[in-house]
Amino acid sequence: MGKRSSGIYKRSHGKWVVDKFVQGIRLCQSFESFEDADAWLTRELEALRLKRIHGEQPQVSFDQAAGRFLEENAHLASIDSTVHHLKAVMPYIGELSLDQVHMGTLRDFIEARLEAGRAHKTINLSLAAVRRVLNLAAGTWRDHETGKPWLQAAPMITLLPLTGHQRSPRPISWNEQEALVKELPEHLRRMAIFVLNTGVRDDVVCNLQWDWEIPVPDLGVSVFEVPAENVKGRRTSKLVVCNSVTQPLIEELRGIHPTHVFAMAWSHHELGPVQTMNNTAWQAARRRARLGDLHVHDLRHTVGMRLREAGVNESTRSDVLWHSARSITNHYSMAQIREIHEALEKITRPSNGWNKSLQALKAEHAARKATAGPGIAPGETESRKSPAGRPAQRKTG
Repeated sequence: MGKRSSGIYKRSHGKWVVDKFVQGIRLCQSFESFEDADAWLTRELEALRLKRIHGEQPQVSFDQAAGRFLEENAHLASIDSTVHHLKAVMPYIGELSLDQVHMGTLRDFIEARLEAGRAHKTINLSLAAVRRVLNLAAGTWRDHETGKPWLQAAPMITLLPLTGHQRSPRPISWNEQEALVKELPEHLRRMAIFVLNTGVRDDVVCNLQWDWEIPVPDLGVSVFEVPAENVKGRRTSKLVVCNSVTQPLIEELRGIHPTHVFAMAWSHHELGPVQTMNNTAWQAARRRARLGDLHVHDLRHTVGMRLREAGVNESTRSDVLWHSARSITNHYSMAQIREIHEALEKITRPSNGWNKSLQALKAEHAARKATAGPGIAPGETESRKSPAGRPAQRKTG
């Protein structure tokens, strides 16, 4: 095979990877064979050599620019989501040079995602990631020798409209919660119960770590201080307060995994952190429970609805759901922690409220109309109708 070129590596999955910085540009690509990787790197190095000698501007591909973006932002809590959304668009524009990426070349990606049933909001997340990379290429990122930006000017990337395509929140009832929990595997069952009693996001519960735990003896529970880098928006650290449902669950999990609270067994039988709750097991469970396209995030909406139903004030609801911009972890006010704990204690069991969204009420109304006989109002029974379909008249003496 010959001497291996510097910057070409064989990864554990068997593929050959080029990963090399030259003149401030990251050359990064995966190949099935060493020969393909070596040939590609040779071509890229030659293009850079010609630019150095003759002043030619190298053509930076979008996947190279995306690689630099991910490298510079690897510390962000949202980086896994960004990787996911950039991967979706790579088959369509990855090999194009930066000046070839625009709404025209993105059209095939958009149409394919729409045909696959993806929501406008999901497609927009990929488009927004592309737009961010192009803006950096036209502004911050510059050639080391010429000082020129990688891209002369960033094109306008237009997001799809959300009106009429935004999915409505779908809080669940207590009966639906029971049906869902019965169908979930044990590790997801625990995570779902934790979300339904704390209101945290999927990524927070997946990343919850023992080092973040702080016992509160006065309340007999623990709180978890989630670092700012694991909080959406990353403005400040946030607090997760356990109640009488989640604390026993935490005690069950103690000592199972050395770093993470929630873990699952992988194919090699070793325990590891759960990557996401929205996996095939979740999707199969919601199907068996007949809950349609129930999202993990709907559990968070359920907490918000239950808190409101229980009469919890808006400020406390904001603290529970992390909608508040103020930090409660800067000084650990015991009064605030107690206030959140008392609020979460109010949603540990069913109340006398309906716990139904307008969407759920409309669905039930439509179902009653579909099953009612002709001429019968929804909710009215046959026994209350006369043979002619009119309300029976009481005879008077």
